[in-house]
Amino acid sequence: MPALPFFRLVYPLSLVLLPSLAAWAQVAQQPTDSVAGTTGAAPAIDCTHPFGLHDNAERVYRLTDGGGKPSGEIRMRVVSLSSEMNKKKTVETHKVLLKSGLYDTKSRLLNMQDLTFSCRPDSSFTDGMSEFKPESIRSFRDRKLAYAPVALVWPHQPKVGTQLPSGGSEVQVSSSVVDIAKVSSFARKRKVVSGPAPVTTPAGTFACYKIESEHEDATAARKDMVMRSTYKVVDYYAPAVGIVKTEVYDKKGKLAQIRTLFSTGSQSR
Repeated sequence: MPALPFFRLVYPLSLVLLPSLAAWAQVAQQPTDSVAGTTGAAPAIDCTHPFGLHDNAERVYRLTDGGGKPSGEIRMRVVSLSSEMNKKKTVETHKVLLKSGLYDTKSRLLNMQDLTFSCRPDSSFTDGMSEFKPESIRSFRDRKLAYAPVALVWPHQPKVGTQLPSGGSEVQVSSSVVDIAKVSSFARKRKVVSGPAPVTTPAGTFACYKIESEHEDATAARKDMVMRSTYKVVDYYAPAVGIVKTEVYDKKGKLAQIRTLFSTGSQSR
């Protein structure tokens, strides 16, 4: 059974109740033709808060297997917000730093990592490390690890039928004298297949685009010695919110795991 990418923001693993999120949910609960934009426009994207993430915000995703049995949670909380201009002072990028924790069904912490999401005028981006699976490097303890993430692009106005760039992460494992292996996890062949259409979760109903991709996990000791596994992932993406729901399918096309936006709110002080 393929492992669910650790965040997606979606990080999937995907996100918080804020004024912008509430406005989007209100629009998404209108009739489908209105959501699709035939009788009204989608809400504007607040790029100063990527995916609607404000200071003191948190989001919880519930993880289940293909049969709906709980398997854990992903909890995200906002650490800081920032922005920067490019060298030509023509494009401003807004960023949000998150602490993302993976928990089992008994709320025991399994893994914690920092993720950075960002927003520009036409697209938002999730951290390529959100695709990284901690279990993929457990056999390389006490080794040097060099991470090379590639952010995933999420357009503010997706067009059905278009291809999106690949994204994910690669880790170079080495000792003090020699390279040992490259471990990678990438989402490829990303395509906007339909939408927007209402998707209902415990956190509300959102107008989402359905985006399918092929995920490849690989460990390469040499160029001629590579272990690969591929599987299908379907993300339901709301531009003002991020990843609302993620479905992971095994090699036989059977639904194996689901990540669903469960609750949104602010951190308790």
